[in-house]
Amino acid sequence: MEKEKKYSKFTMRMQKKLVVLFLLVLLAFAGLSYQLFAITRDNGERYKKQVLSQQRYDSTTIPYKRGSILDTNGSVLAASEKVYNVILDAVAVSEKEEYLEPTLEALRSQFGIDTSGVRSYIAENKETSRYHVLAKRLPYEEISGFLELQNAEGSNVKGIWFEEEYKRVYPGNTLACDVIGFTTNDNIGQYGLEEYYNDILSGTAGREYGYLNDDSDLERRTIPAEDGNSIVTTIDANIQSIVEKYLLKFNEEYKDNYHVGNGAENVGCIIMKVDTGEILAMASYPNYDLNNTRELSALLGMPMLDADGKKTGEYITEENLESIETEELLYLHLDALWKNFCISDTYEPGSVSKPFTVAAGIESGSIIGNESFYCDGYLHVGEYDIKCHNTYGDGWLTVQEGVERSCNVVMMYVGQAMGIENFSKFQHIFNFGLKTNIDLQGEARTASLIYTKDTMGPTEMATNTFGQTFNVTMIQMITGFCSLINGGYYYEPHMVSKIVSPSGATVQNIEPRVLKQTISEETSETIKEFCNTVVTGEHGTGKTARPAGYMIGGKTGTAETLPRKNGEYVVSFMGYAPADDPEIAIYVVVDRPNVRYQDDAKFATRIVRSVLTEVLPYMGIFMTEELSESEIAELEALQIEIMTPPETEETEGTEGEEGGEGQNGEGSGEDTENTQPEKEEVWKSFAIDPATGYAVDPNNGNLVDPVTGAVIGASYDGGSSPGTGNNEENSDEKTPEETAAP
Repeated sequence: MEKEKKYSKFTMRMQKKLVVLFLLVLLAFAGLSYQLFAITRDNGERYKKQVLSQQRYDSTTIPYKRGSILDTNGSVLAASEKVYNVILDAVAVSEKEEYLEPTLEALRSQFGIDTSGVRSYIAENKETSRYHVLAKRLPYEEISGFLELQNAEGSNVKGIWFEEEYKRVYPGNTLACDVIGFTTNDNIGQYGLEEYYNDILSGTAGREYGYLNDDSDLERRTIPAEDGNSIVTTIDANIQSIVEKYLLKFNEEYKDNYHVGNGAENVGCIIMKVDTGEILAMASYPNYDLNNTRELSALLGMPMLDADGKKTGEYITEENLESIETEELLYLHLDALWKNFCISDTYEPGSVSKPFTVAAGIESGSIIGNESFYCDGYLHVGEYDIKCHNTYGDGWLTVQEGVERSCNVVMMYVGQAMGIENFSKFQHIFNFGLKTNIDLQGEARTASLIYTKDTMGPTEMATNTFGQTFNVTMIQMITGFCSLINGGYYYEPHMVSKIVSPSGATVQNIEPRVLKQTISEETSETIKEFCNTVVTGEHGTGKTARPAGYMIGGKTGTAETLPRKNGEYVVSFMGYAPADDPEIAIYVVVDRPNVRYQDDAKFATRIVRSVLTEVLPYMGIFMTEELSESEIAELEALQIEIMTPPETEETEGTEGEEGGEGQNGEGSGEDTENTQPEKEEVWKSFAIDPATGYAVDPNNGNLVDPVTGAVIGASYDGGSSPGTGNNEENSDEKTPEETAAP
């Protein structure tokens, strides 16, 4: 009984304590509730903004600025400009009813945005969406008006902010498009310098972090972005513009001429400094706008491709452009447009390779250079009669005259004197088949398109001596050619001379780099003498390449494409100026000109003449030749200053010296007395066709070049021989070149 009473008293005491504790907890909750109410009433908006601000700035990326691409004079070829994305915060604009209409009106008036769609989006996402892109990549000029409205005192324009990023811009539009390349929207370089130097041009993105400290104040921490370095190229924008002007002029003259399409499948031009390997200009046609790389009108006139990337035989017109339906097929055509013909496409070089053959013969000791060989219009090699471009035959010719007249037979004799092992050895020395390692993305390697001593037979070597049955790229040819005329020094071609930090400090100078010596200085002098006569000689095939007031040297080239006897040719001219002391080399290739008779190197030489007529005075190279009245009128029409040097003994005798080298200089054949009668140049008696300007053979109606005797627009059966194949045509075999025009 006593125990029950004690237990009952204990229970009552505890109950009282629990009641008191409950009342205290209730009072504490009431106090906290009042305090929260007071904070919300007095400071809620401030804390709300802090939270929103933290959400907006938490882990925000700060974009870097991609480095610029400059020409050698500092002109901007590619740059990055800050642009702004218009971002909608649907939650913020929905906080008050009075925010909606002013914000929508500002979006409509300043950006032309359809406000009905924005209104619907806000209504559906007013409690969840804080990031919705309304417009992208607007320059500051286009957002400044909106910012004024938004920042005005008492403005109800809310819930809109601007996200910064950079947009790549190209002030020259199409200028040097093949060289520069472009970037994707995420700042990744594609093609050309943009891709090759992507790591140099790219920077590192920064970050901005936001958080609330112990006092509920917003704290921010910023890691700044590191901008990319810039590159200074060897390209001279003025020279580049001149080159592109005349490539476009050629296209305008010959487009839709013989068939629907561009003036040629491709036209390319490279200008290089002979003694450094620096590229002053590199261009091809067709080109495209770097600021609008997917503009389909740029495809007009190009060959139509099938799903495998093969040519269909049609050309793209406005009517059939819509037939390029799939994205894959469209990309095949755009890739063909974007790639750089000067480094990516391979072709048979034709007769521009003849100076290489002669240089190899002299350097190997197989010939001296003053030998004479008899050309009867063909040479029997192996099982084949391989014909010269002049099927009438040139008679007895020295090696120099073989270069001047572009005689295939002389070259085949030089090749026989060398033998297969020596010939293939020098092909490798001149870097045929290997990349030049130019600092551009997309250079082709032609190792599988060049014969070796193990795969080359007598017939293959014979056709190789005049530039058929092996493939090269333009950059391979001009780089090797510079070594022939600069004393034998093979410079690695390069496009960039300097890397510069965002502050303007030089990070790296890229100096000219000599990789090897291909031939001796003595052999180089002989090759220059021979190539000078291509322009100055009586029978020179490159006379039409000479610009008014200047003497240049070089070599013409014509190569028949595959399949043989299709009437399609690649014509070219490789030259240098000035003739006596070369400073620059120029190489123009016209791939299948849009004419009936394609095998005429004048399609290339005329481009060379036009380009050099403007480039040489611009470079401060003086004229050495007397001007005719027509040439003076031509230069005045072009508003080109006649740059004559001061009257000195040396300059007065320049023309005579060059003429002497062509006729009686070293290696011209003077040491070898030729008692054989000269072969009659029968083609010079043929009547001229006024419609074409060519002579007409009365015996068979063939058109003939009245200077060289080369048959135009015809191929002759001469048998066939295994070949390396042509990269574009994908043929399984090649035939010897029977009528390779000079």
